[in-house]
Amino acid sequence: MMQSENRVAIVTGGLTGIGRAVAMRLARGGATVAIGARRGAAPELTRDLTAEFGDRIGFGQLDVRDTEGCRGFVADVLARHGRVDILVNAAGVYEEGAVAGHSDRLWDDTIDTNLTGTFKMIREVMPGMMAQKWGRIVNIASVAAHQGMAQNGAYCASKAGLLGLGRCVALEGAAAGVTCNSVSPTWVETEMLKTFIDAEVAAGAPLAEVRAKYESSNPQGKLVQPDEVAELVAYLASDAARGVTMADYQINAGSLW
Repeated sequence: MMQSENRVAIVTGGLTGIGRAVAMRLARGGATVAIGARRGAAPELTRDLTAEFGDRIGFGQLDVRDTEGCRGFVADVLARHGRVDILVNAAGVYEEGAVAGHSDRLWDDTIDTNLTGTFKMIREVMPGMMAQKWGRIVNIASVAAHQGMAQNGAYCASKAGLLGLGRCVALEGAAAGVTCNSVSPTWVETEMLKTFIDAEVAAGAPLAEVRAKYESSNPQGKLVQPDEVAELVAYLASDAARGVTMADYQINAGSLW
């Protein structure tokens, strides 16, 4: 197991899906993890984490769209732990909409959460990381950063933007020992994907057929699991990845989407 012992990590969007798997993986590797999520410390989502990790994982309300919220969240972590070593930006939203007739609300919420929110969190942790001469930033992008898909203009644009942002952050942090990378998964078996499956089942499609459709979306014929993404993030956030920066790594199971 790649270790992150004695490191202090922030994981946005860490109560569900990929973010939750990353937070748990870092904590198991020895890190102290602060999870920020719009739902804050929702008991139904935090009870089991507290039972397993105790005070190694903490929770706070965080809307990454809000500048002052990002500033306050990071300031609280610094006050409690003295530094931030690792930032994993996993907060994200997904909503489909055709470009023709596309609403400002959908566009703004997607860009503000997936891209601008990531920028705001990086902006808050970057000075401290550079001052301490060590930092690891990992952004959760998507294969949508590389491939287009109808009805997904806002999502594809937001994820593609993460790649450009990450390259700039990596160059600015390089001399100070701060790396920045992104991970781009295909369909991952998360709560979000389960809502899509449930919706199709509710509309009358057999569960086995719906699940088989998503599984067959990649040549491996199996859905990627959140823990698989978390393992790569743990490596990128470790000492061993010192020379790994300014790159994006696809977990695509052989699929373009």
